[in-house]
Amino acid sequence: MKGFQLTFFTAQDRRHGHKPIGDWLLQFSKEYGAVGGTLVGGAEGFDHVGRFHSALFFELADQPLAVTVSVDEAACQRLMDALAQEPIDLAYVKVPVEYGRIGQKAKLPLDL
Repeated sequence: MKGFQLTFFTAQDRRHGHKPIGDWLLQFSKEYGAVGGTLVGGAEGFDHVGRFHSALFFELADQPLAVTVSVDEAACQRLMDALAQEPIDLAYVKVPVEYGRIGQKAKLPLDL
């Protein structure tokens, strides 16, 4: 299938309502049609204003996070439109991709 890989960049200490923003974003993306997603913590990173973030022993809350999801074109538009209505500020990268499943068991329902 053809679609997009969206990667959103945030930090461990950010929240949306009462939920960590990374967890919220992963669930929100699934609700809007993402076919897969991953939340990854980074050791270090810098934000849009050049401020460094690091997962130092005493400051795990400042750990950079990336949420990456795979979406088809329609789901991508729905997700981005919905995110635009939320009280958030997220940096993202949108890359066209081909995605799918492979292997002898790939035709079976997901049994992860």
